[in-house]
Order: sequence, then structure tokens, then C-alpha cells
Amino acid sequence: MAIACDVAVFEAVEAAGREVEAALGPVDILVNNAGISPKHQGLPASVLTMDPLEWRRVVDVNLSGAFHGVRVFGPGMARRGWGSIVNQSSVAAKTHVGFVGAHYPSTKAGLIGLTKHLAGELGPSGINVNALAPGRIDTPLMRGIDPAVNAAIVEDTPMGRLGSVDDVAAAALFLTSDAGHFVTGQVIDVAGGWKLT
Repeated sequence: MAIACDVAVFEAVEAAGREVEAALGPVDILVNNAGISPKHQGLPASVLTMDPLEWRRVVDVNLSGAFHGVRVFGPGMARRGWGSIVNQSSVAAKTHVGFVGAHYPSTKAGLIGLTKHLAGELGPSGINVNALAPGRIDTPLMRGIDPAVNAAIVEDTPMGRLGSVDDVAAAALFLTSDAGHFVTGQVIDVAGGWKLT
């Protein structure tokens, strides 16, 4: 089922959580996947001219949104003694990528810190927490920039292509399955070798 909510607003996530659990039962898997990367005529704002409201909105969606998801669904996982959380970070969290504004990698790096902390805090409750760091994935978010940028990334990617949403979903599926449950506190690049770190 699909429920629309603004992940930046805790009360909205809380209401959506109640609706999901009323319809489907307890939630044992959480993938914090919401993210934004504002552009202005296809280009990111410079940190020197960025509107502070734009900065705040990206932090609220990309980083606080993940906290809200964990805060809403984590207590039930802890009570039941099993759960799995995946935070969607980015290769941009670990290296300079010129086609995003400073807010995007800052929040994605924050998700890595959150992931490491949660893995330690929630592990005793039977919850594994990991992050995925996708490279260039063919989604609407990345189509708003100059196509030459994506072509250059393909050229610089050892596997010779952009990633697909299925590539990312497969990694999340492993981490949230019984097969991957002993994996925790990890950041897994899903980038075809782009920006190897």
C-alpha cells in the first residue's frame, strides 16, 4: 500500500506508521529512502549563495526523515526482538561530487554516522542497521542535470553503466533478509565501482 506523507514532519510519519500497522500489522523492515537534491536550472546552489531555507529543507527530508522513521518503527522492532533498517546514503557522502549542493552530501554523510550509531545502540535488541551508498542510479532525481554529466560518469564507472533501481533494491533485500541479518553497521556502495573509496 502507498501512503503519502512528508517525512520531514515527525507527526506525519507517526500518522502514516499507525495507518500502515493498522492495515498490514507490525513493521519489521524500514528502508529510509526519501531524499531530495534541489537544483536551479539544472545546477546546485553554491554554498556561498544557498538559501538557508533550502539547506534546512534538505536536512529535514534527508536526515531528520530517517530519524523520524526509526523513532516511529524502531520501538516495535525492539519489543519484538527483530528488525532491519537500511538508510539510503550516497557515494557523494564520501567524496566530492560537483553536481550536488553542499546540503546533499552533508545529509548523506550524516546518515552514515546515524547508521553506525544505531547499529551499536539497536543491535542488542536484534535490529541490524546498514546504509547503502548508491552511485549514479537512473531515477528522476538524476535526470534533471546535463546528460553529459551522466555520460562522463558512465565513462568513469568500471562496470560501464548507470545503476538501476533494481541494483539498489537487491542490496536492500539482502540486508533486510535473514541471510543478511548478521551484517550491521556497514555502508555498502552500489555504484559499479564509480568513485571507489
